[in-house]
Amino acid sequence: MPRLLFVLILCLSNLLPTAHGQDNAVSRIEPAARQGQLVIDADIDFTLGGELRNAAQKGVPLYFTIDLSIHEPRWWWFDKTIVQAEQTWRIQFNALTRQWRTSLGDISLPATTLDEALDLVRHIRDWPVAPVDRLAPGQEYKGALRLRLDTARLARPFQVDALNSNAWSLTTPWKNFTFTLSDDTPRD
Repeated sequence: MPRLLFVLILCLSNLLPTAHGQDNAVSRIEPAARQGQLVIDADIDFTLGGELRNAAQKGVPLYFTIDLSIHEPRWWWFDKTIVQAEQTWRIQFNALTRQWRTSLGDISLPATTLDEALDLVRHIRDWPVAPVDRLAPGQEYKGALRLRLDTARLARPFQVDALNSNAWSLTTPWKNFTFTLSDDTPRD
């Protein structure tokens, strides 16, 4: 009987949604050299659950952080870290103006819907992460990128909710990528 109960629980647990739902993934990463900078273009597929949408529509700011690391592989020792960067967006609804705002640092852009505000997070363009002169031409680099809901930036009561609820644990798995800068890459 205990064995049957264990098998039943195991089968049911496979049916439950996970924190890394199948809808949440980094679908495309394109590193490129532009104007002396290594820039990242990326597309991320993710959906907000009902509890997160409801909280956002009530004015709770949501913080999404992109984590990036780029390493130079070395056969004789640990990989050398070239870039360790993160970027955080804040999405908030203003009930007085009935307008969504997506903020990145000092820049704040208006949006008419939550999905329109999230599109700025889903489609990263021209994110400068490092000067090109830190990278050697012809060298292969390995990188990884992910998106996460940054619950540490939430107000204290919501941080407690985030610890106790899977609805607040939105994270994409790390997406690995490799790239090489060509010898003719402009280094100005």
